[in-house]
Amino acid sequence: MQPAVGRFDDFAAVVGVRRPDARGCWCMAYRDSRVPALERPDYMRAACATDPGPGVLVYVDDVVAGWCSIAPRRSYRRLLNSRTIPVLDNRGVWSAVCFVIRTGYRKHALMHQLLAGAVQHADAHGAEIVEGYPVDAGNGRVDVISGYVGTVGLFEHAGFQCAASTTGRSGGRTRLVMRKALR
Repeated sequence: MQPAVGRFDDFAAVVGVRRPDARGCWCMAYRDSRVPALERPDYMRAACATDPGPGVLVYVDDVVAGWCSIAPRRSYRRLLNSRTIPVLDNRGVWSAVCFVIRTGYRKHALMHQLLAGAVQHADAHGAEIVEGYPVDAGNGRVDVISGYVGTVGLFEHAGFQCAASTTGRSGGRTRLVMRKALR
């Protein structure tokens, strides 16, 4: 597990697009979706150049295999203006909002490693609480596209507790606010 600081090329290998003129999220949906698609790589290159960086990366045999976006909640414009995910308090909250596992590396529990690394990263930078907004999969499976926010089970396994319900949905499933206090 490594912070994305100084690792833009690895970050881009996980979340980037193959063609330079192609549109893509570049993990900007929560940060600031107003940034034009073609400017997103440069925005994230700058984020990867400064501490604490935009998240953490997981490696398998020295090959980047996955990504978790973890940053102070206040740095995610979409969360500040959300009508579906409530802000519970003004404490030092960091939010884990996105997980991406590269094809070929799925079904190897890498999301568990990413979440553990994200918590460690937030803790090292003074976070009081880490939050996530996963889907409640119940006993079912979540498709790859809807599962980018993680599942309640993933967060529970990492010691998070349900703090609130949301009106947010992903893949037709309810999302919850899951929290883990660090201080």
